[in-house]
Amino acid sequence: MKIKDAEILIIPGYTNSGPDHWQSRWQSGMPSARRVEQAEWSKPVREDWIARVREEIDRAERPVVLVAHSLGVAAAVHAIRDGAENVRGGFFVAPPDVANPDVRPKHLMTFGPYPRDPLPFPSFVVASRNDPFSSYEEADDIADAWGSFLVDAGESGHINAESGHGPWPEGLMVFSEFMKRL
Repeated sequence: MKIKDAEILIIPGYTNSGPDHWQSRWQSGMPSARRVEQAEWSKPVREDWIARVREEIDRAERPVVLVAHSLGVAAAVHAIRDGAENVRGGFFVAPPDVANPDVRPKHLMTFGPYPRDPLPFPSFVVASRNDPFSSYEEADDIADAWGSFLVDAGESGHINAESGHGPWPEGLMVFSEFMKRL
């Protein structure tokens, strides 16, 4: 599938993705991409976030590809539980461990637990070996449950602007490969 033939839904996590974040850069470079905006980025409410993702999926006029980061992964995966007929793929980066009571901020736990059913579309999970919000083993476990292809990002922190992943050209190459497989 070509990027231009899909609606790319950019789904940021907690506090949104700033202008230097790879999601913002990808969005500005992909004419068919749009961001799922949340009413409250710093005090996420699970039901509200899930509803917003669902609304954006439902309003799509072309096949949808989800590009979610961090808490956006949890919102996206919960949103597709009631149907994902027009979702063709999910590119999930740095999913947080939403069941770990030691992970901060506590907002993350309100999005858990993750559904463990296989996803009804192809997906990649990109995970770091030193992400402060999830262990690599947890990401591997959830990717396995979802039937996702796990991409080992090495020691990349939370794969955001703060960890040096502004433009993230390696991620864009992996995303391009993912799109070719759809």
